[in-house]
Amino acid sequence: MTIFRNLFPRRLSRRDLELAYLNASVSMYDLEQRERDVARGKFTHL
Repeated sequence: MTIFRNLFPRRLSRRDLELAYLNASVSMYDLEQRERDVARGKFTHL
């Protein structure tokens, strides 16, 4: 069973992807832009 877990890792949830995207910001301006991207639905297709 562990072989299958290693071959097919767990998909990250939409919330986890959004949080990782926001945490990758490098400045306040970048963070604000990323927050707008998330609010506009950048991750809604997941």
